[in-house]
Amino acid sequence: MAKDYIEVKSFGRITAKKGANARIPYEHQKAAMESLDIINKSKKYSTMLVLPTGGGKTYTASMWLLKNAIDRKKKILWIAHRQMLLEQAAESFQKYAYSELIPHIPSFQYRIVSGASNYDRTIDIQASDDLLIISKDSLGRNLSCLDQWLDGEKEIFLVIDEAHHSTAKTYRKVIEYIKEQVEDVKLIGLTATPFRTADEEQGLLAKIYEDGVRNGKAVHGNIGISYQIGLKELISRRILSKPIFESYYTDEMYGDTLGLNGWESIQRLDVLPEDIAGQMADSAARNKLIVNTYKTKEKEYGQTIVFAVNVVHAIHLSALFNKEGIRAEFVVSDVKDSVTGVRISREENERKLEEYRTGNVKVLVNVNILTEGVDLPQTKTVFLARPTVSTILMTQMIGRALRGEAAGGTSSAYIVSFIDHWNEHIAWVNPDSLFGGNNEFTDNPLEHVQHELRMIAISKIEEFASVLDDSVDTKVLEKVPFIKRIPVGMYAFTYLEENGADCSYQVMVYDSTRKAYEELMTALPKVFASFECNEEYPPEELLEDIAEQCRDTFFLGEMVPPYEEKDIVNILKYYAQYETAPKFYLFDDIDRSKLDVGAIAKHIWDEDMGQRKKTEYINSLWDHADDNLLRLFFGRKLYFWRQLDIELTKLSNPHIYDEEENVQHGIRKLEELPLFEIGKVNPELEKKLRDGAFEKSRDVQGNFTCARCGRKGTDRIFFQVDHIIPMNKGGKTVGENLQILCRECNGIKGDKID
Repeated sequence: MAKDYIEVKSFGRITAKKGANARIPYEHQKAAMESLDIINKSKKYSTMLVLPTGGGKTYTASMWLLKNAIDRKKKILWIAHRQMLLEQAAESFQKYAYSELIPHIPSFQYRIVSGASNYDRTIDIQASDDLLIISKDSLGRNLSCLDQWLDGEKEIFLVIDEAHHSTAKTYRKVIEYIKEQVEDVKLIGLTATPFRTADEEQGLLAKIYEDGVRNGKAVHGNIGISYQIGLKELISRRILSKPIFESYYTDEMYGDTLGLNGWESIQRLDVLPEDIAGQMADSAARNKLIVNTYKTKEKEYGQTIVFAVNVVHAIHLSALFNKEGIRAEFVVSDVKDSVTGVRISREENERKLEEYRTGNVKVLVNVNILTEGVDLPQTKTVFLARPTVSTILMTQMIGRALRGEAAGGTSSAYIVSFIDHWNEHIAWVNPDSLFGGNNEFTDNPLEHVQHELRMIAISKIEEFASVLDDSVDTKVLEKVPFIKRIPVGMYAFTYLEENGADCSYQVMVYDSTRKAYEELMTALPKVFASFECNEEYPPEELLEDIAEQCRDTFFLGEMVPPYEEKDIVNILKYYAQYETAPKFYLFDDIDRSKLDVGAIAKHIWDEDMGQRKKTEYINSLWDHADDNLLRLFFGRKLYFWRQLDIELTKLSNPHIYDEEENVQHGIRKLEELPLFEIGKVNPELEKKLRDGAFEKSRDVQGNFTCARCGRKGTDRIFFQVDHIIPMNKGGKTVGENLQILCRECNGIKGDKID
């Protein structure tokens, strides 16, 4: 008989399992639950549970909530910003719903609500739901959907997953709305990184999470944390492995023809366009690098999971490993692949997984199906052969190797990245960035330095590659003393895209740009006020307008290396959500003199080394340095050699970057150009002209005055410099033909000639 219904995973009833849960909590998880027991004696509270990557946040929270909320017939609202997090939460409640935790009820009703087509909508929420797992944006767009569900409830458990995002506007709106509806809200935030934020944002967190546990007692005020343990402590307890990061550069370039749809596919969906994925999968050089990297350090790497780009890639890599005498298998989901037609059953996957568990298979290549739910504790290494923009997915991939010895795993874990050169800027996640700027997994100062250098190195790929490309004019960059091209620090932050995708971003700061960035960060509130921008997700056009205003206000004059507009846009996106500037991390562990290629070149020049002696000296620096700094910074020896050659050429021919005397270029008078174009030719002149226009406008009270409407103000961010007549008429100098206008009178984007 044909069914007149279908089974869906978006809602249902979970029945208590008989018997005892085979998974025994670790000591830190027991301690976390005991702390929650203490804070739970209060009628209402807001607190955080802080466990590092791999520490079992979801498991700990779901176990405790089953006993203290579900079994007491109290409703739970679990909110997260990514589909993957919602699914993890639902799976955890289903997996650990044993009768020993919920002895007083036979079953409970759950519902998952998100924008995904396979899950419910907000209109599907029923008052009878006991566990509501919902995406932040679905709820934020329709808060009234909770009214019936909350009606009559005196107490509710509200859980915010990835709680360091709680300071975002939508989360704050949701929390306040629920507190208005329910008298006793028990708010629990789950996070691995509560303090990887600016000091101002910590202040916002403290306003949201006010209650914690200290010395076995509930306390109030400051940032409320019931329980916290760090990555370093779990490593010392051998529950987690110590991560060891390595990077290898493929020399492959992708994204040359990446259009808007391709960019959107990657940045918002974390899906590589098929043509690019195909290029990566078919790259013989890239695949050979991956296999040879493992072969070179097979003993250190041990059993390894490789995350491939697609099914074709998984098949190619598996075949190459086996060809080199390294037993490998590939596993893919139980779905027929649209490109290859390959379909592997769950039974076939399980057979291969068992071969890996027994040690017969050394390398297991997969396409994103080994991120969660499969127990492979003997894994010592993960190869990241596919890039991702998702910090959550990156965390899961890394987590496959973080099982420590006390948990049946290994003492250390290798996280090996294969890094391509992308012609279009995409905020790929650097695995090091997940551990923040505090290097909390190690006490070793050298490892701190190496961590910081890996962060820098990935940001420098495009610059070093462009110097090798004869079609790109890099003379301005090459003229700068090399030590000035080494960042002094970075702004590191994570924000949420409108679809819930998490974007991890690092902005490198140089001597040339540091002061400008400091001024920008201080002025961000005024910047947003001047554009009347209060949205959590401002339109791209508005962000571009604000970024242009920031450029004209803060980033004038010659800056080499220059600032990047895309960096400003990402900072603006972060501020729009959290209303605070991102945190600045100073690279104070790095001895920049050890990376100064100019100084190395000067030593070679002063010693008058011949080619043979020079080669031996350079090889000794590259291959035998104990701290390995040059290799970490440059990645490729070719990049190092090229920069060294440039510095030596500057010493042998000091005038090499002077204009060629036998070439007479065409001339266009600067007064015929808009200010922005003047800046491309002579940035110092542009700065002088803009500054001069503002000074001419300032009155004795210090106010600037709009030349059209007379509006006054003391802050430059409210005004734009504009041309008032065609520059090549009237016999006036360029400085006499400038005026300032308020934003309303300026009206159009950029400089203009009337």
